[in-house]
Amino acid sequence: MPVVVIANPKGGVGKSTLATNIAGYFASQGHPVMLGDADRQQSSRLWLGLRPEAARPVSTWELNADLIVRPPRGTTHVVLDTPGGLNGWRFNDVMKLADKVIVPLQASVFDIFATRDFLDQLVEQRSARPLEVGIVGMRVDERTIAADKLREFVESLDLPVLGYLRDTQNYIHLAARGLSLFDVAPGRVAKDLVQWQGLVDWLDQPVA
Repeated sequence: MPVVVIANPKGGVGKSTLATNIAGYFASQGHPVMLGDADRQQSSRLWLGLRPEAARPVSTWELNADLIVRPPRGTTHVVLDTPGGLNGWRFNDVMKLADKVIVPLQASVFDIFATRDFLDQLVEQRSARPLEVGIVGMRVDERTIAADKLREFVESLDLPVLGYLRDTQNYIHLAARGLSLFDVAPGRVAKDLVQWQGLVDWLDQPVA
């Protein structure tokens, strides 16, 4: 049962957008999937509440406020949305459960510097046990200097870049209806699905 954790100590970088769309992707593949939300804002939980009955099911992973425990049996895929400022005992609890960690990162010098120490922690975790870590560039405008700086930064890391996602209203409109890119006709979100291809390929790879 792969547990995919979406994490970044900085808030507002797109963790819930990634978490809900990854859950939607797993559901589109016919997997029994649970989505947990450890963030105080509970954006992913809100998304679950908005999800229509006709959509492929995504179950709620109920989390204790003081302890993150293993999800119940019978679930083959789990996605966990985490809070900003993830550190200390909660970071350790999350990492004990994680098989794969995805770090969303925006093309901003503030986001880059705020995330560097966290990425170093993940590299240490990866050296101690089997753990796959990948980076996703969020709200990236390919034409900007900021995008170039983001590429320079991630190329300096010993971590794979799973993709760069554009800034589009598609994510906002779909989230407002409890849907993901993988719940609508592919032609409506064709550009975005192309950008997700590397990410979903990585998600589908068995945990080493």
